[in-house]
Amino acid sequence: MAIISAILVALVAVEHVYILILEMFMWTTPRAQKAFGITKQFAKESKSLAANQGLYNGFLAAGLLWGLIHPNAVIGQQLQLFFLGCVLVAAIFGGATAKRSILIVQGIPALLAMIAVLMAQ
Repeated sequence: MAIISAILVALVAVEHVYILILEMFMWTTPRAQKAFGITKQFAKESKSLAANQGLYNGFLAAGLLWGLIHPNAVIGQQLQLFFLGCVLVAAIFGGATAKRSILIVQGIPALLAMIAVLMAQ
């Protein structure tokens, strides 16, 4: 179960690195506009806000990766649970206030990873 939980946590981290890239570097591209359902004008106007948001997604990814490589397995699992919890709360909030799909795209993978980490203890 430890291998499965590590894979799931890594996938959530990779997802957040991808979100970081979209929000920080690709916000005004058609790809990001389609992914986030925004207009070209809104993308231009909100570029600095999106970059800041992307940075926070990078922090989530960094925390998850830190949990995976931490030399103390117990502390590593605690880090993973904390950062997965942050992702889950953000997904619930985003799903309730912005786009419902956030709950599915970010929340479900985080929840599955959290369950796997708890089962691996």
